[in-house]
Amino acid sequence: LYHFKHKSCGICGTDVTLWKKGFVADFVVKKPFVLGHEPSAVVIGVGSEVTNLKVGDRVAVEPALPCLKCQFCRSGRYNLCPASNLHSHGLPPADGCLRRYYTHRSDFCYKLPENVSCEEGALVEALAVVVHACRRVGVGIGQNVLVCGAGPVGIMCFLVAKAFGASKVFLTDINESRLKMAKQLGADGVFVINPKTFNDKEMAKTIRSAIGANSLGVDIAIECTGVESSVCLAIHVTKSGGKVGIVGLGADCKIPLSSAAMREVDLIGVCRIKD
Repeated sequence: LYHFKHKSCGICGTDVTLWKKGFVADFVVKKPFVLGHEPSAVVIGVGSEVTNLKVGDRVAVEPALPCLKCQFCRSGRYNLCPASNLHSHGLPPADGCLRRYYTHRSDFCYKLPENVSCEEGALVEALAVVVHACRRVGVGIGQNVLVCGAGPVGIMCFLVAKAFGASKVFLTDINESRLKMAKQLGADGVFVINPKTFNDKEMAKTIRSAIGANSLGVDIAIECTGVESSVCLAIHVTKSGGKVGIVGLGADCKIPLSSAAMREVDLIGVCRIKD
C-alpha cells in the first residue's frame, strides 16, 4: 500500500450526478460519502514490500481495485472484476479521493513525469478511459468518427481518435461554447443539438451529408452523454457494419435495437480502464 497526500482531482459528470441525485447507474449513496475518482497525489508513505515508488513521488491513481484472482482478472480484463464495484474510489460504497489523505494499492499508482503537473495528472484517469474506449471500438486510420457529447471526455475522445488515425471526427453537443472549443482544436465538423426540436433521424441525415454526398454514415460513433436521444442518434448515423461505443452512463433507455441488428451495427460497452 501507499499513503498519499491529495494534490488534485477532476470533477466528473458522475460526481455531479452522485451529488445531485444520490445514485448513478447501479451505484447508490446509502451513507455519508466522499466523492472523487480522478486524482493525483504525492506519496507520503510506502509499505515494506513496495519497490516501484518512493516518498515524494507524484502519481496518478487508477481508482478501482480488482481482486486479481477471478476469471476476468486472470484473462487480463481486470476492469470487469466484480470486486471493482465494491472497491472503486468515488463510487459507492468506496469513498473517493476528495480528502487530504488516503491509501491505495501500489500496483495501481503511476509515477508522473517531471514535465506533467499534478493538475494534468488528474486527467490521466479520464484519458485512460478514452484510450480504452477507442481501442474497444477499433478506431483506426482513415475512419470517420462521430463523438456524441463535447464535454471533457468527449473532447478527449475526439483528440485520441485523431491520434489513432481517424480521417474525420465530428462532435455533437447542446452547448455551443464546447463545440467552439472543439473546432479550435481541429474537429472536422460540429453540430449544435437543440433538445426542444431534436430529431435523431434528421440529425443523422445532416451528419451524413457533412461527411460527403454519398456517405453511408460514420464508421464509428462514440456516445459520451448517456442521453437516450443521443444514443439513438449514434445508432442511426453509424453505417451498416459499423460500431457504437457506449461511454456515457445514464438511465436505462429505449433504443432502435432492430435498426442496429438488421444493419449489423455493433453496440460496444466501455467499462473503466484496461491496460
